[in-house]
Amino acid sequence: MYASDPLGIDLDATVYALDSTTIDLCLSVFPWARFRQNKAAVKMHTLLDLRGSIPSFIEVSDGKRHDVHLLDEIIPEPGAFYVMDRAYLDFKRLHAFHRGGAFFVTRAKTGLVLNRRYSHAVIAGTGITSDQTVVLGTAGSAKNYPDTLRRVRFVDSENNRSFIFLTNNFELPPLTIAQLYKARWRVELFFKWIKQHLRIKAFTAPVKMPSRLRSGLPWPLMY
Repeated sequence: MYASDPLGIDLDATVYALDSTTIDLCLSVFPWARFRQNKAAVKMHTLLDLRGSIPSFIEVSDGKRHDVHLLDEIIPEPGAFYVMDRAYLDFKRLHAFHRGGAFFVTRAKTGLVLNRRYSHAVIAGTGITSDQTVVLGTAGSAKNYPDTLRRVRFVDSENNRSFIFLTNNFELPPLTIAQLYKARWRVELFFKWIKQHLRIKAFTAPVKMPSRLRSGLPWPLMY
């Protein structure tokens, strides 16, 4: 239905944004959803197709589940882009996406050791200050991701912020890499819309489901 809609980026490939949001619950009503000592919650993990902002994958888990484990539930789509924040920075899992022919765009964590192999020319005035081919600088990380990565640094002069992006795509212009990460915010807008408009009357207790489920909701919701 949205195949011909513009993405806002000069790119024909499918682009997904992966993120999660926490849904607060009343602990006295849902004791099985204990999140903290006096709080209950579930977490909705979403893979959003940015062309049309339609989720292609949703999993509802307990509130304590770490976001990065959702990478194990996704079969990489060759040629597609997966945009995610630093919570999903796990090089062993990202290398599985790379081997599957998919591309990823994420942000580097503070303290991440990277060794520069090459520097590429950048266009002044675009906000891109560097475009480099790098390798991971520690033995453990390099074992998990033995191939080269691309590091793109972007400076947002309006908000005085600097961003460092990591990707396994070496063909797109560096500014397009920055624009892809910016488009990730559409999943945040999707979460905001869900919380404002979706009225869930009751949650049921979790049920045991087959592993690596790729359709439906592992935790049933009653509307």
